[in-house]
Amino acid sequence: MTRLGTGIGWRPEIADAVERMPGIDWVEVVAENVCPGHLPDSLLRLRERGVTVVPHGVSLGLGGADRPDEGRLRALAERAEALGSPLVTEHIAFVRAGGPLTASPSLEAGHLLPVPRTRDALDVLCENVRVAQDALPVPLAVENIAALIAWPGEEMTEGQFLYELADRTGVRLLIDVANLHTNHVNRGEDPAKALAELPLEAIAYVHVAGGFERDGVWHDSHAHPVPRPVLDVLTDLASRVSPPGVLLERDENFPEASELERELSSIREAVAEGARTRTVAADEPGPVRSQAPAPVPEAARQRLGLAQAALLSALVAGTPVPEGFDRVRLGVQARALAAKRADVVAKVAPELPRILGGAYRSAFVAYAQGHPMRGGYRQDALDFAERMLLDGQVTRERAARELRRWWLDRSGPAPRPRSRWERVGRSLIRR
Repeated sequence: MTRLGTGIGWRPEIADAVERMPGIDWVEVVAENVCPGHLPDSLLRLRERGVTVVPHGVSLGLGGADRPDEGRLRALAERAEALGSPLVTEHIAFVRAGGPLTASPSLEAGHLLPVPRTRDALDVLCENVRVAQDALPVPLAVENIAALIAWPGEEMTEGQFLYELADRTGVRLLIDVANLHTNHVNRGEDPAKALAELPLEAIAYVHVAGGFERDGVWHDSHAHPVPRPVLDVLTDLASRVSPPGVLLERDENFPEASELERELSSIREAVAEGARTRTVAADEPGPVRSQAPAPVPEAARQRLGLAQAALLSALVAGTPVPEGFDRVRLGVQARALAAKRADVVAKVAPELPRILGGAYRSAFVAYAQGHPMRGGYRQDALDFAERMLLDGQVTRERAARELRRWWLDRSGPAPRPRSRWERVGRSLIRR
């Protein structure tokens, strides 16, 4: 097992600060945000200094009903090799649904969604994990996620689900203690019970992050300081096993480097506090077992696919809420997904919030709740701008002109006659 030490999530916004921080043993980078042939100079300098870099994937959707996409697996493998990483990580989540398996439209969540803790979902996840393990050049670790909603009819606790996953596949676990706290607030699940049920010997490393509570719901924002309850969960984990690595995640609203360094110090102190009460036996991890694989019946994948498609359609397309789900919580999750899309689109197309000003966010959230993503965030930005213009929602003439120009400049080469793009383009030019 690789001993990683204390690390921080590398992000371009804090790259310079991370390079200057003392005591950083390793960093984690979002796999989809780096290109193997054009690695950021900051990451190259860190590697030259002996700092380990771990790619952390967000788009595989290992918990989805479909088998992992070969192209996405190949891309993750290329990043692991380019970064010289000792392992790669992904999430126990689904991020898309629908398509040929369910004979329904393909839908993208734009975020991580929880899988049901059922036998069908576990069987599918185990097979997907094995497919990913076979395609990757280094070991895989998978992360528990935060959830705003709970699936009806679940058959296992989170700890039991993770234990069986590790036992059946030999996969390592990336335990996010902030997500355990999130599930405590949102779903009434006891973090101590989850930790007691986990195969501690399977832990590859630990995530720590901040969030905020609003109206009784905890939002795992990665944009706020790490709260004391999350550090307490970390201390509890460290009292049971010596974590091979602990990493601070921060994705936006970045503070001064000195504040990040203070948070790292608090994380080290929480781990040390747990170590003082740890038994010797708990500090000696054993091997992770792996059972012989059994093929998953296609019917199980289809049942899971239909359930996930119905849920995702309710979240991003406004279709009826599936039976058994909490309608209020589903509404909170839908708004959170729309807000996440708004934030990401603002990053990939910063001209949109500049052109639309303070109206951008509310307009995009309203748009997103009835218009699913259909081709990634750049396409999402184009679709949003098109809809705003066609519906006449931009009332200021100057802003409307700028938005028309922006859309036309980015809508691709001249389309064929009578194509949808030509019709829309001519309509926009006439306005």
